[in-house]
Amino acid sequence: MSKKKSGEGTLLASVLLSAPGPLVVGLGLLVGRSATQLADFIRRSAELVAIVVSWIVFRKIRKEGTMDIVRKRKLERWSNIAVGTAMVLSGGAMLMVALLLTSTEKGNVIPGLVIAVLGVITNTWFFFRYRSMDRKTPNRIFQVQSRLYLAKSLVDGCVVIALGVIVIMPNARFTGYVDVVGSAVVALYLIANGLLTIRGKNLETVGSSGSS
Repeated sequence: MSKKKSGEGTLLASVLLSAPGPLVVGLGLLVGRSATQLADFIRRSAELVAIVVSWIVFRKIRKEGTMDIVRKRKLERWSNIAVGTAMVLSGGAMLMVALLLTSTEKGNVIPGLVIAVLGVITNTWFFFRYRSMDRKTPNRIFQVQSRLYLAKSLVDGCVVIALGVIVIMPNARFTGYVDVVGSAVVALYLIANGLLTIRGKNLETVGSSGSS
């Protein structure tokens, strides 16, 4: 029971730490017009919804205890679909933003950069946390969350690079290209991982292949 409570606590911590991200990045859009920053806002919002769904499903499974295995698998499947769908939708939105938003004036992207740096640190920690929990107590929800947080940490790394270039060299000719390419790379990565998550493929790459 203590391990299950620990898992629920980690999921709740994921929700609480992810919640401010969309708000801060969204407020940053009031003073900045970077395609990467707008795409990052869309991504964080979709991921927050997926993490909340995973927390609710895990909590329901833990509370019911002796749940029928078929119903349990069905709930876990819906949780995985929510995560995968969020990744695909946010990736698609980011790709559209990268291709359609052509403004060369980026404004202040510092809020988005700060959130992205914190995201790299926090999401990397959650990735190792979920992977460790899945190895100790194999669970499909932990497995998919470890995949999501690996993607989140890599994506935040790309965002840091793109927004960092804008901050350091805002007037450079190639800055706009870095912004668009950064968004496109992030988008394609999210779409690919989202589809794999929905299909339940290759989850063993970030965690064990068993289930609780």
